[in-house]
Amino acid sequence: MTRATTVRAVLAAVVLLVSLFVTLTMSPRLGLDLQGGTRLVLQAKDSPTAKADRESTDRTVEVLRQRIDALGVAEPTVTRSGEDRVLIELPDVTDPREAAEVLGRTAQLTFHPVIGVPDDAAPDPKPKPESEELVLPDESGGRLRLGASDLSGAGVKDARAEFDGQRGAGWSVSLDFRDDASRDWTRLTGEAACHPPQDERRRVAIVLDEKVISSPQVSPSVTCGAGLPSGTTQITGSFSADEAKNLALLIKGGALPVPVEVVEQRTVGPTLGAEAISASARAAVIGAGLTALFITFVYRLFGGLAALALAGYTLISYAALVALGVTLTLPGLAGFVLAIGMAVDANVLAFERAREEYASRSGRTSRPLRSALAAGFRNARTAVVDSNVTTLLAAGLLFGLGSGPVKGFGVTLAIGVLVSMFSALVIARALTELAAGSRFVTDFPGVNGIGLRGRVRTYLTRRAPQLFRGYRRWLGVSTVVVALAVLGVTLRGLNLGVEFTGGRLMEYTTSRPVGIDTARTALADAGFADAEVTTAGERELSVRTGDTGDRTEAAIRDALSAEGGAATKVRGDLIGPSLGDELRRHALIALGIAVGAQLLYLAVRFRWSFAVASVTAMVHDVVILVGVFAWLGRPVDGIFLAALLTVIGYSVNDSVVVFDRVRELWARRPGSPLLPAARAAVLQTVPRTVNTGMGALFILTALAVLGGDSLRDFALALLIGICVGTYSSVFTAVPVALEMESRRKDGGRTGQGQRQRPKAGRGRPADNGARV
Repeated sequence: MTRATTVRAVLAAVVLLVSLFVTLTMSPRLGLDLQGGTRLVLQAKDSPTAKADRESTDRTVEVLRQRIDALGVAEPTVTRSGEDRVLIELPDVTDPREAAEVLGRTAQLTFHPVIGVPDDAAPDPKPKPESEELVLPDESGGRLRLGASDLSGAGVKDARAEFDGQRGAGWSVSLDFRDDASRDWTRLTGEAACHPPQDERRRVAIVLDEKVISSPQVSPSVTCGAGLPSGTTQITGSFSADEAKNLALLIKGGALPVPVEVVEQRTVGPTLGAEAISASARAAVIGAGLTALFITFVYRLFGGLAALALAGYTLISYAALVALGVTLTLPGLAGFVLAIGMAVDANVLAFERAREEYASRSGRTSRPLRSALAAGFRNARTAVVDSNVTTLLAAGLLFGLGSGPVKGFGVTLAIGVLVSMFSALVIARALTELAAGSRFVTDFPGVNGIGLRGRVRTYLTRRAPQLFRGYRRWLGVSTVVVALAVLGVTLRGLNLGVEFTGGRLMEYTTSRPVGIDTARTALADAGFADAEVTTAGERELSVRTGDTGDRTEAAIRDALSAEGGAATKVRGDLIGPSLGDELRRHALIALGIAVGAQLLYLAVRFRWSFAVASVTAMVHDVVILVGVFAWLGRPVDGIFLAALLTVIGYSVNDSVVVFDRVRELWARRPGSPLLPAARAAVLQTVPRTVNTGMGALFILTALAVLGGDSLRDFALALLIGICVGTYSSVFTAVPVALEMESRRKDGGRTGQGQRQRPKAGRGRPADNGARV
């Protein structure tokens, strides 16, 4: 056993033990669909400066969503209910009262010049309007006379809690201002600096909800009229860590347009019943088991060891999600299970490269298995790294720029990518290298799996199909399919779910207890399969649906009455979308920047033609998936959004693997046309594509057939996406690259005899010993 193998084995054992400890000692945070949570109803009220109408309530929803994100609550539901109410559902909240207090605070922040101290000892007068003088109590218990303010909390760009232990200052809140507000702040502090040190008028008062929370003196080093630049302001006081963090999130989240108060607070049950959750769990276990059996059948002993590495992947990923406090929902867990099937991709890449190396080295070395295995992992490394880095770029930008479910998806995706690389390059490699040291494993190629050629590779070697002779025909086929998808969206439109369109929330009481699974089945039989049902007691049910007609309400009441006796409607409100315009806009911006970052990375690592081809194939897959759902009339909701983001990652990953092999083969023949290298690269990567796709399809088929209604659309979207993505990585991406190279002014007509030299890739020799 080599030293490198020992290091990998020890590292894998340590990480697995830590993950096991976390799994056994920490509980997961479950989402509303699996565990339920706290439901708050906030009532908006008129204020002297704003009326509580639909517009102000919609803005309140966005501010509250920012506050919830800052509180660390993932996967919440925040919707407008009626004209002036906000419905908030928070999963796994440990202190609902504290959450309600923070969410309901108006947080009107203003900055005032200090005029002086009142002389009289009369009680504090009521604050006057902002344009007039104020007399307010300060943080030390005294009173201050404050001038008018033309600088509000809306000008604050960022607010963050910081701890200064070195100088003993404790917790404080640092502020950064926007451009216009920064100039106002500099002017305000510059005017205060015109007064002598220790003079009350040299202070600036920071007022939150009509209370002076800090009135710092402008430093003596600041000269009259100069003022302080943005980024140097700190709100100090005897803050605890929680107080500083809550204050920062209130300021950063912005002021509520209108005051709100909590009018209802209660615990609600999960939106999915025990039967639906059990069915989904069974489907996940069966799908993962079939994937493990398949990879073992294809790669024999080494496939079985890769299956063990996938079990390690599952443990480490779950422990990471739990340790980071990620809220687990049913679609999120389904995506996590799917990632198990896709994590096999790195192992398949390495094993297929090892098979190529074994065939070329057998008979030329006394240790063909070990050397072939080492070369297989080494040659697969660039494809694994490049494909996963592009996915990490997208995950990081979705987390940093998105919010709500988009941010949660970014976290889950990043964890899955990082752990899959560790599973393949450390755990699986350590296990297979240990096994390769056995003479029995080395002497029997039928046992180790690497010595076998593989049926797909054997078939392609015999037939040697001449792909891409007329590659423009494949571009034509892709164009027609995309046009059909666009036509579906144009003619039939998208069946947007409640998260995007809003709908109606109705609450019922029944004369006898009715289970959530029974209620869901009754509503599905009545034609409301997409209705979301929650319980707030044995005889209390809430039904959320996108249909707002009166006949809908009557049909739902009749369906519930058939199962729970007489059903009485307690309340019914029209609700707004939980995925509002601002969240959708941020998600699109994050996605656009992520695509741009991927394009730039691929252009640096490969070349512009390959980068554009990969992104074109990804857009091709997205449009087709959306179009198919439009033609089928299936709902486009939050679950579909999660599936769509997964397809985007899979599509880019698949194209990168193909182009990594194209780069390698083309670089070994400098000046040769691209077409022969592209053809050979596709044929060599087909076994990997088939085996990886099969691993994912086993899980998705199990989820679609056995997972119940809650996961059927999710699995269907991914089945379509993966099939289309597998096709596009070969018959869309490669033809696009061939067409672009044929049009290059400096490269001439690639497919027709003129030549150019490709990039070999950073840190990679032009010829690394791989075989065509």
